[in-house]
Amino acid sequence: MGLTIGMACLFSSCSLTRYVPDDSLLLDRVKVKTDDQYHDISIGQMRNYLRQQPNARWFSLFRLPLATYSLSGRDTTKWMNRMLRSLGEPPVLYDSVLAAKTCSDLTQTLRNQGYMRADVDLQTVKHKKKIVTTYLLHPGEPYFIRNICYEISDTVIARMLEAMGDSTRRLLYEGMKFDAERLDAERKRITAILADSGYYRFHKEFISYVADTAANSRLIDISLRLSLYHRKDLPDTLHPRYTMRNISYSSGDLNDSVIHLRRHVLEECTHLKSGKLFSSTHLQQTYNHFGRLQAVKYTNIAIKQVPDTTLLDCAIQLQTNKPSMISFQPEGTNTAGDLGAAASFTYQNRNLFRGSELLSLQVRGAYEAIRGLEGYSNQDFIEYSAEASLTFPRFIMPFLSRNLRHSLKASSEVSLLYDLQNRPEFHRRVLSATWRYRWSLPGRNDRFQFDVLDLNYVFMPWISQTFREEYLEGNTSRNAILRYNYEDLFITKIGLGYSFSNQHLALRTNIETSGNVLSLGANVFRAEKDDNGQYRLFNIAFAQYVKGDIDVTKSFQIDRNNQLVFHVGLGIAYPYGNSSVLPFEKRYFAGGANSVRGWSVRSLGPGGYKERDGRINFINQTGDMKLDLNAEYRTHLFWKLGGALFVDAGNIWTLRSYNEQPEGQFRFDTFASQIAVSYGLGLRFNFDYFILRFDLGMKAINPAFKTDEEEDHFPILHPRFSRDYAFHFAVGLPF
Repeated sequence: MGLTIGMACLFSSCSLTRYVPDDSLLLDRVKVKTDDQYHDISIGQMRNYLRQQPNARWFSLFRLPLATYSLSGRDTTKWMNRMLRSLGEPPVLYDSVLAAKTCSDLTQTLRNQGYMRADVDLQTVKHKKKIVTTYLLHPGEPYFIRNICYEISDTVIARMLEAMGDSTRRLLYEGMKFDAERLDAERKRITAILADSGYYRFHKEFISYVADTAANSRLIDISLRLSLYHRKDLPDTLHPRYTMRNISYSSGDLNDSVIHLRRHVLEECTHLKSGKLFSSTHLQQTYNHFGRLQAVKYTNIAIKQVPDTTLLDCAIQLQTNKPSMISFQPEGTNTAGDLGAAASFTYQNRNLFRGSELLSLQVRGAYEAIRGLEGYSNQDFIEYSAEASLTFPRFIMPFLSRNLRHSLKASSEVSLLYDLQNRPEFHRRVLSATWRYRWSLPGRNDRFQFDVLDLNYVFMPWISQTFREEYLEGNTSRNAILRYNYEDLFITKIGLGYSFSNQHLALRTNIETSGNVLSLGANVFRAEKDDNGQYRLFNIAFAQYVKGDIDVTKSFQIDRNNQLVFHVGLGIAYPYGNSSVLPFEKRYFAGGANSVRGWSVRSLGPGGYKERDGRINFINQTGDMKLDLNAEYRTHLFWKLGGALFVDAGNIWTLRSYNEQPEGQFRFDTFASQIAVSYGLGLRFNFDYFILRFDLGMKAINPAFKTDEEEDHFPILHPRFSRDYAFHFAVGLPF
């Protein structure tokens, strides 16, 4: 409400046409329409050809940047006027010349899409000093291709394409709608095939089209012509086919002629091979592989023809980075109001074995003053950790073919971590070891990750008597989830992850399991179970579960300043066999900056659970299943500032029934009524390399209260700011 009032005041205090000259008009709106329904004409795509766009509107409604500019005075020597102009946006003045060019561009675009008799009318409506323009498209009837003929003058190329079965891969076919972009794509496709088959000097200009329109019809005959190789003052010949001869390596550092990489590493990254035909794709893959090496700063590849031959020499010049780097990073911490500080010291070697292996060694220390704890001798939290990791920019795996190693962008990682935590309530030690592979397919947006082994050993050397009596062993303590997470535990995870992303779609999936190999071994060797019915390894219980997650984000670009984004996240985990409870690190929570933003982190759910004891809700408000549904409208405001309106929904549930989490179990007949809903607005500061995000969320539907408690269950109808708001600060977008 306050934002709306502020906008109204701003608009009423200034005129949007204040800086529009008397002989000019403010471009108020620009519309693009068609004279009928055409399923294959995208109005959004046609808007890309507009030569003029009106001033930006916040959320497609408010022209606040223009209003800000209009607030400024004419005296530019005053800093306030300069600041308002820099934050705002000057008025966009209607230009009749650009409008005429837009009509021409739109007409040509329609004709390129097969509407050969298309035309565009410009309609204008003027009101005072504003103008609304409408580009009315008259596409007419589309033209279709009747016959297609491929005329390839180079007989060697013709035979090669025929042997490859190229006729089944062609983008052009009889009966298709005439499309200039499809014609150009076919030229590029054939050019790419030849560029990967040794035709180093071939380019798409050797391919042309001849079109013949049948009389009194909308049918076109197309001839694709691939001409012979043409050189000035010489007769046309077959296109030359080039073979790689010598491949050499040199340092780009004038002060050091030695390349600090092993020979086989250089050869493994080089996809161009001596004695093989030239390939444009192999050239790009060579750039990509060298660009992935931590040890390489930049790569330059020069291809030179050997005079009077069809041989090519390749000179690869590399400049390497300094191998070692040391960094120190201080940080401040704030955990639920408890302030603290941390610092980390990191050493990296980016070329450990002269194969661009990355060795990273890090030590970290943290301190936090804890307030509000009673009955404990100490009030401080101290943490120390040491981590070592080694990453290879290739597969380190036996029995893997050389071709597969060569074609994939892959890395292998091993790491070891020891973490020591001393809290007033308990001391905790974590030892982690990881063996992981990451890879992607060339020319695709797919990413894969395989955790061969992710071992975590959690050791609790000391638990205070106060904490033990109050939560773990007391007569009134029945919290099995809490007790399970304060016992020594082995987690032996194996996982597989997949992700895909492009400009408008992002998909992330992951599945992992733990304890199956140990459980199988225990059954094979007939190991005995303890009093709790669990198998143990080195007298320590191991976790057994399966877990799967999927996240999908889809964005729709409304215009250059506005975007609509939808997100769906689903996760489910099930403990079985040696476990009846999921480890705390594997459990789901709801609320927070990346979930349902009307709730603070870890304060929502599970199901219809209502908090009863704030001291242990960080355990009770977790679950085995999670659902997130989000919609966000994003807009550019001005400078580096963006805004957002959002609606979030979701919750977490348990798959088993636990006494400590009443109404937390997932049930098909109740889960819909237990979905929480929130709404809110946010600000984003986009500094290119990172985004600072501020979100203010408000509860709309609170499943912790029954529907008959209308005021609490439907806070959107009975808003109370102190009860319903949650403020979030984060780095990066929520999804």
